Amino acid sequence: MSQSKGLDSKAYRAMEPGEQYAPYISSQESIAEFTFKSVGLGILFGIIFGAANAYLGLRAGLTISTSIPVAVMSVAVFRLLAKGGIKSTILETNIAQTTGSASSSVASGVIFTLPALFMWGVDPDLLQMTILAMSGGLLGILFMIPLRKFLIEREHGKLPYPEGTACAEVLVANEEGGNRAKYIFYGIGVATVFKTLTSWIKVIPDHVSFNIPFVKKASLGVDLSAALFGVGYILGPRIALIMVGGGVLSSLIIIPSIAIWGDAHTTPLFPETVKLIKDMSPGEIWTRYVRYIGAGAVATAGIITLIRNVPVMLESFKVGAKQLEQRTHEDHSIAADNAVPRTSRDLPLKYVGVGVLAIVLILTITPTAFGEVGGIDTRLVAAICVAIFSFFFVTVASRIVGLVGVTSNPTSGMTIAALLGTATIFLAMGWTDTSGKAATLIVGCVVAIAASISGDTSQDLKSGYLLGATPKRQQAAELIGVLTSATFVCLAVLLLAETFGFGSKELPAPQATLMKLVIDGVLDQNLPWTLVAIGAGIAIACEIFRIPSLPFAVGVYLPVSTMTPIFIGGMIRHYFEKRTKNKEQLEGRREKGVLLGSGFVGGEGLLGVGIAAVAFIQSAKPAGIGTGWTGSEVMASVVGAIAFTLLVVWFFRSIQSTKAD
Repeated sequence: MSQSKGLDSKAYRAMEPGEQYAPYISSQESIAEFTFKSVGLGILFGIIFGAANAYLGLRAGLTISTSIPVAVMSVAVFRLLAKGGIKSTILETNIAQTTGSASSSVASGVIFTLPALFMWGVDPDLLQMTILAMSGGLLGILFMIPLRKFLIEREHGKLPYPEGTACAEVLVANEEGGNRAKYIFYGIGVATVFKTLTSWIKVIPDHVSFNIPFVKKASLGVDLSAALFGVGYILGPRIALIMVGGGVLSSLIIIPSIAIWGDAHTTPLFPETVKLIKDMSPGEIWTRYVRYIGAGAVATAGIITLIRNVPVMLESFKVGAKQLEQRTHEDHSIAADNAVPRTSRDLPLKYVGVGVLAIVLILTITPTAFGEVGGIDTRLVAAICVAIFSFFFVTVASRIVGLVGVTSNPTSGMTIAALLGTATIFLAMGWTDTSGKAATLIVGCVVAIAASISGDTSQDLKSGYLLGATPKRQQAAELIGVLTSATFVCLAVLLLAETFGFGSKELPAPQATLMKLVIDGVLDQNLPWTLVAIGAGIAIACEIFRIPSLPFAVGVYLPVSTMTPIFIGGMIRHYFEKRTKNKEQLEGRREKGVLLGSGFVGGEGLLGVGIAAVAFIQSAKPAGIGTGWTGSEVMASVVGAIAFTLLVVWFFRSIQSTKAD
């Protein structure tokens, strides 16, 4: 094993002509890597964080990257095994995180799209959802295989792949000392207790709100959620501030404006057909009007993000096609040449071709994949759309995340583009009924998963490149991660659908609702376009004033109470970034907060799924095991605010106690 301290200095810059990067484990060394315990542990953590991310995404419309949390937790388990005489290597830890991190991308694609089927009354079953999740995940990984040599090796230093580099740094740091995993477990424990108090035994309210005096129907609220608070710290102050800004715009300006304007109207305003605006509560105004404004803003922001990346997309697609052609010719020589370094061996391209063809055939000839909607002609067109859009957006996403990271991957914009393209084709062919809508959404689901997981795969392969992993073993681990986590992610979604329903207060499923609105708008041609246009104008105004339009639009689209805990988490990170002068201490506080925040997401998400499972088994709505809060609304708000403040204070003091290394 390399005796150097940390990664090679060339890990962070482009190589000069003639230079070669020296990985942490050299290509000449052959140590344990793809083992039963490494893959098994990755599968276990993938299932856990996949279910947690599914809950988070359905509640807040976003998910978090799980590579670093899974890596750190794997280190902790391997250390325990080492005390019993079972030793592990850094490459085994890398395989565990590679396997486990695949689930977050699967969860993203599933929860951003498939809940719309439930809203249409076309409820998918577990087999159908699993087939779609596996298809998208496998396509994303397979299409990424021929791109690895160019994007990861030849573009090293030009494409930094921030999460992949950070994950490699964490693994090396843990290899050389440190005990960071405990912070994730602390976070899981605290969030589980807090979620139990608010959502199971219900001795504390899970939401507080108050009206703003002198502003008609204006109100602010806070979801008392450890997970959302943790997400805010992970995202950082800038994005958190922008998102809450969108929420404040909705609650304090748009809703009051609609309320004041509606006082003079004596008939319902479309799309509402029964109630007058003056008789609506702020929540009802948000549901009937602001949601469409937010949808227009998010869709426009996603398209703007996509347009801004058109040069990169075209270049990436051109390079990807060229690399695919080049690798097709190289593969034969590689098969005959055993001198290829271990650190440059990919899965053979024949697996890519056979795998893609098999997936397209399964989607075409298997009615289960599309839930019995449409005939074989519909399925064939849809499967072709899946293959074309997936290849294009996988090529694009793999390069974009190399520049700006997974969190900035415009998956929503890509999915909307795929939906618009497919819906336009279906409209031209006259497939505008519910079956056509469902088929369109399914195309978007598979493409969303493929684009999302290609970004995750790219980051994992970057980690492996820096550490000296074997690419084909990582690629195999990604495939296994998809195949093993897909069923459990889909099972979690089904449990949540049965227990809470989508579009509910507990699980608004914002992204899936947006996708539904897009498809309905194209195929039914009955959207309230004035409201959508207002949202589009908001997104365009953000771009003019150089405000990131997508996070701001998400803030407009979601209730402000969802954004508030995210804002609080982001501001705490901002405080430490401004007050911490010691560079090592600042990095320690950042990492500790990210790990605690990841634990918050894991703990709350898992308990949320657990509550749904218990309620499902009992065939009852999750009323909890307690009677719930019985005091006044004011006292409920006070108690809830105190409880959440104690959580924030504990988190703050935990971060503050971090010392410089």
